[in-house]
Amino acid sequence: MRVDDQPRGAVAIIANARGDLLLHLRDDVPHIAWPGHWSVLGGGCDPGESPRQAIVRELEEEAGLAADDLAELFEVPDVHGSGQLITVYAGSWEGEAAALPLSEGTSLGWVTPDLLDTLLIPPFIRTAIHRYLADRP
Repeated sequence: MRVDDQPRGAVAIIANARGDLLLHLRDDVPHIAWPGHWSVLGGGCDPGESPRQAIVRELEEEAGLAADDLAELFEVPDVHGSGQLITVYAGSWEGEAAALPLSEGTSLGWVTPDLLDTLLIPPFIRTAIHRYLADRP
């Protein structure tokens, strides 16, 4: 498969000023990738949509978040889930996760980085988060 033909997706690692990360507990249903896992917000690109357009749409749809300060970081493949090449973005937001209008999944919450390895997280997301944490100032 040519890279241009590979399905694409986008996710956003959202952090607050304390360094906590906004994670989303995915629905535990068999027809989605990574059911019952904690993940960052994001999803697949619609036809003709760029990864940046997709993440702006997904943040608004999933949690009512505006994507004002997103920085593109790197790409990671979701080999064992969706099969998509995922563009990873980083952004910031201050607020209570419980106040966000969750439209997918069962929960949103702030997680301290030291708890990441205790959660069930898709391997490609865990890799992306650890890379993000290692690279940030």
